[in-house]
Amino acid sequence: MAFSPAGGAPAGASAAAPAGPRPSRPSSPSGRRSARRRRRPWSLRTRLVFSAVGLIAVVCAVIGTVTTIALHTYLYDQVDKQLSGVAMRVAGPPFGIGKTPLPDSGGGRWTEDIRDTVAGPGQPMGTLAAEVGGGGELGDSAISSQHESTTGEPRISGSSLTSAQRKALSQVPRDGAEHTVDIPDKGEYRVTYVIGGHGDFLVGIPTAEAQNTIDTLILAEVSVTAAGLVAAGIAGAAMVGISLRPLRRVAATATRVSELPLHSGEVALSERVPSSEADPRTEVGQVGAALNRMLGHVESALAARQESETRVRQFVADASHELRTPLASIRGYAELTRRGREEIGPDTRHALGRVESEAARMTGLVEDLLLLARLDAGRPVERAELDLSPLVVDAVSDARAAGPDHKWRLELPDDPAVVYGDDARLRQILVNLLANARTHTPPGTTVTARVYPSPYPASCVSLEVEDDGPGIPPDLLPHVFERFARGDASRSRAAGSTGLGLAIVHAVVTAHGGQVTVDSVPGRTVFGVHLPAHRSSAHRSSAHRSSAHRSSAHQSSAHRSPTGPPFTALPGPGLPRTRRPYAKPLSISPSPTHRHPTG
Repeated sequence: MAFSPAGGAPAGASAAAPAGPRPSRPSSPSGRRSARRRRRPWSLRTRLVFSAVGLIAVVCAVIGTVTTIALHTYLYDQVDKQLSGVAMRVAGPPFGIGKTPLPDSGGGRWTEDIRDTVAGPGQPMGTLAAEVGGGGELGDSAISSQHESTTGEPRISGSSLTSAQRKALSQVPRDGAEHTVDIPDKGEYRVTYVIGGHGDFLVGIPTAEAQNTIDTLILAEVSVTAAGLVAAGIAGAAMVGISLRPLRRVAATATRVSELPLHSGEVALSERVPSSEADPRTEVGQVGAALNRMLGHVESALAARQESETRVRQFVADASHELRTPLASIRGYAELTRRGREEIGPDTRHALGRVESEAARMTGLVEDLLLLARLDAGRPVERAELDLSPLVVDAVSDARAAGPDHKWRLELPDDPAVVYGDDARLRQILVNLLANARTHTPPGTTVTARVYPSPYPASCVSLEVEDDGPGIPPDLLPHVFERFARGDASRSRAAGSTGLGLAIVHAVVTAHGGQVTVDSVPGRTVFGVHLPAHRSSAHRSSAHRSSAHRSSAHQSSAHRSPTGPPFTALPGPGLPRTRRPYAKPLSISPSPTHRHPTG
């Protein structure tokens, strides 16, 4: 018999969730957002496309910046040259070159109207000029502008500067260099201070034309760059996708291999990366070739493992089969000698009894090993329609007779719990689970056997054996269904344990297409067997469910056994079912038509 409920298990321990440290969770919203970002890394295709597009964007930005700076320098040089010519025409040639200014009442200053000068021929539209007095103050000032004449034709004339414009112009240094000044209501100007034969002047021309050219260039660069990046992203995504197609085929091969059941049985590992994706001259081909070599090694290892397991399984089956006859002979001769007419001493009688008991134990071990070997070999089990409720009643009756110092309870559904399985093997499951609970829990422990239909996750019939014993230690809980699994010495039983009982339960349930689970905490240990429900049983259970629920309230309050204490309705999964405690004297009818104890 295999591992069983025992003491020392902390609360919440189970086979499906072994005890261990739980991962910490980010508590703040920013921590959860960062965790989600870490869980969603960019794919290789996305990284390659974004890297290429980012590199193209950097190159375009550098080219655009250099081009814009070069054009800006060139255009402003042209503006400065034009400004020098305009300043020469306004201020006149320096003294000693050409004609000298005519004397007048103003101390030799030029008397031509400055408005006519800025609007003269050859002067750019928007030219401004302001005469600078001896103390640095601004004298007459004018700026050229275009308007319609009385005849409707465009005419250029000069007008005086406003006070705000004069104030902005007065801030220009008198160093003879060109300066950029923002003139209110007129925009950006290049202004210089010039001394000529006509006097000292501040002369400026607008830079709007040059700035418009630069703005047009920047707009064109941004537009072309954006269009180029979009086109590069689309083309790059397509090209990278085509380039990574062989890598996706390699990943698909690895995924198919990972989905194969490699843990047991004979495995046909025929998956390989196509030869077109295993060319060692390419990077992806090197990955494919390496994967093919690894799959070849894995296939060889699996074949060797399967051959070794087959030999061991065959040896166990042959040895178990061959040992049954000698063991039967040993038991027979020992019993014959003990019961013979010849007088034997008490020591010899005790020794013969020990020989018989050990031979019986060895016979059980051999039978268990032979059964496991046959199940491992995939030998099919016999199947027929079976109602689990009579099997549970019979098994609990036998368990009570073997363990009268335990309290035994039943929870059964009102309608049949029919499965499609092997009668002898399912009885062996019940015997092993109940014996496991009986032999590994202290006297007085309550053991409950229940059967109920379970619609989730699929239509199945569930059988549970629950006890309120001390539980199973969490470090041993994940291994209870392994072969030869036993607890520590403090939990060993006097009769000994082969460690194969729960392993047989797991193997038989798996052969029936079901699942076996265990959940253990101090004071509650539950072994669950979940078998696929027979289709006809599932339909009958669905049809009977509504009527059973309507009558459950009346049954729970008024139903009493003719010869025993009242039944008590129990909450739980499945259809309404009843439970009553066993009390001495107690008789349980093994008839299939009576699924509830009477006494």
